[in-house]
Amino acid sequence: MTPPPVPSPPRSGPDRRAVAAACVTVVLWATAFVSIRSAGEAYSPGALALGRLLAGSAVLVVLLLVRREGLPARGARSGIVVSGLLWFGLYMVVLNWGEQEVDAGTAAMVVNVGPVLIALLGARLLGEGLPRRLLGGMAVSFAGAVVVGLSLSEHGGSSVLGVLLCFLAAVAYAGGVVAQKPALRHGSALQVTTFGCLIGTAGCLPFSGVLVHEAAGAPLSATLNMIYLGVFPTALAFTTWAYALARTTAGRMGATTYAVPALVVLMSWVLLDEVPAALSVLGGALCLAGVAVSRTRPQTGRTRKVVAEPVEGTPDGVEQQQPERT
Repeated sequence: MTPPPVPSPPRSGPDRRAVAAACVTVVLWATAFVSIRSAGEAYSPGALALGRLLAGSAVLVVLLLVRREGLPARGARSGIVVSGLLWFGLYMVVLNWGEQEVDAGTAAMVVNVGPVLIALLGARLLGEGLPRRLLGGMAVSFAGAVVVGLSLSEHGGSSVLGVLLCFLAAVAYAGGVVAQKPALRHGSALQVTTFGCLIGTAGCLPFSGVLVHEAAGAPLSATLNMIYLGVFPTALAFTTWAYALARTTAGRMGATTYAVPALVVLMSWVLLDEVPAALSVLGGALCLAGVAVSRTRPQTGRTRKVVAEPVEGTPDGVEQQQPERT
């Protein structure tokens, strides 16, 4: 009697919707650095953060009501509070402040220390592994960030205060992501994003008076940039981020954002007339190469033939298909 064939293991591939969501996030976050730079000419850091969060909260609450998702489960609430205070609140204020001291490209590079911190914190606090490809890709991308930073410093494009503020933003970003990941086990991407944004808005309410005063004298373009930041890089991009984060590790998602600096340098050149140095271009290319490496997975679909050891109920020497280890 011929034994039934052993089925080949299923091929594990990336979730295409999660990949698309991550791409939307990366592009919109890259535009945020440029918009912050522009709106920051009329709005102070705290007022800009509050205005952005108010616009984002309005859109998110409407979406939440339309979808009738309601309150998140109790298990998600502590993570939402921490990520709301760190990422939606502190991060946005200090990033806005930092971008008043350095150019958009430098800000993006320094903030992208965050993915390294995310990977380390994820391994320590979330039990995530540190695959070789992830570590290798992050090393390449981080080298690209260093190259761009050195290039800009040679041209006097940064200040110590601005770099320190952007580094603080990176720490807040990493802490917020690591807190958000467990919350997504108990709440949807829209719930976690909406209530995180509301928590951040509440934390920035002390800037309400400043926002009202500055909005009265701000040019329309700056106010429109602030609203854009709230609707797209916040409401939309943070939701697509949460959707993708729920379907992969925090470390891998953090590595994806290394594509942001390359896009920021390009957008700053086109929109802000901040011409990048040759080393900036090289650094941006390294960032993108590192992302490509970190997002690849070992091939698991190949099979090999092996002679199985005799097993009760089967003839000796039956060939079975087993996955090849990589």
